[in-house]
Amino acid sequence: MAQCAYCNAETELYLGNVPICTKCTSEREANRKPAEVHSQIHTVLKDELAVATEQAVQAAETFLRVTTEIPSGLPHPDGTQRIHNASHDMSQARERMSLSHKRLNDYLANGTVPDDLKGSR
Repeated sequence: MAQCAYCNAETELYLGNVPICTKCTSEREANRKPAEVHSQIHTVLKDELAVATEQAVQAAETFLRVTTEIPSGLPHPDGTQRIHNASHDMSQARERMSLSHKRLNDYLANGTVPDDLKGSR
């Protein structure tokens, strides 16, 4: 006999190639959301990632443009601040993109719905 992948109880039942007991099967079924809700959550998370990725790309382009505008390599005091601001914006955009990617990955891999999307869908 195999052990349930979730609670380690002995079972002969398999879901795919994963051993699972009847109790865990029932719990999983009770927690399943309708396909429409899954589709909406997936769409929201994909759109969020697409927006965050586009913002990160734009921030990187801005940073590159600002840093290449300094021909001598010695920026004026304003130039230094512009580089600092562009760097900060790029960092923030990359953090948002990373968070969006993690949220989508957690949802796809584990079915974890972000707290801000619970109840609204």
